[in-house]
Amino acid sequence: MNEQDGQNKIVLITGASSGIGRATAERLAADGHTVVLGARRTDRLADVVSAIGRAGGRASARRLDVTDAQDVQAFVDAAVAEHGRVDVLVNNAGIMPLSPLAERHVEEWDRMIDVNVRGLLHGIAATVPVMRDQGGGHVVTVASIGAHEVSPTASVYCATKFAAWAVTEGLRLESDPSLRVTTVSPGVVESELADSITHDETRSVMAAYRAHTIAPEAIARAISYAIAEPADVDVNEVIVRPAAQR
Repeated sequence: MNEQDGQNKIVLITGASSGIGRATAERLAADGHTVVLGARRTDRLADVVSAIGRAGGRASARRLDVTDAQDVQAFVDAAVAEHGRVDVLVNNAGIMPLSPLAERHVEEWDRMIDVNVRGLLHGIAATVPVMRDQGGGHVVTVASIGAHEVSPTASVYCATKFAAWAVTEGLRLESDPSLRVTTVSPGVVESELADSITHDETRSVMAAYRAHTIAPEAIARAISYAIAEPADVDVNEVIVRPAAQR
């Protein structure tokens, strides 16, 4: 059954071991799709695959480091070898170690660029040729409200999400209608993203900022909606955030 049929799509999800990635995997599997999950934490991936299986869904997993282009290519190649196609890529992997620029957390900046930007590009590079050869597909980028606004301590993170938005929009403009492209920009979501913040003052500020959150399932529903639309409908961009977030 092909991507345009709207059922049993082969969906690859990066950063699938927790948060939005896990919620998306569980939602899309419940929708009837086959999900192929990638992340570095293989123990967490195994838990997700088991949970989906117990619920009657179809899932498999492979260790994945999105900063390694060859590893991403191998992830996609393995999915094609097993399933014959890739209908949807959900580029979800991301990190958010916020800090003021004056603190010069250069290694954290570089890591954000590697995961949030290069990881996205590696996913596109590996999947788009497959989708073009098979006559269609769908690339979904999980960006952030940070792709639309900048806040103190988040300049590098926001820069990576602006870049993610720009790359995804560029892909949409460059592609023919058989390749659908969607950017989903979450606001404050319950996740482990803030756990990577090492700057103490920023951690305190973020605790207050994150007083109002929504569950990752809200983002999963948005992704489900976008990929379930008919082949002639392209949901270009969706922003989903708490009603209390301004």
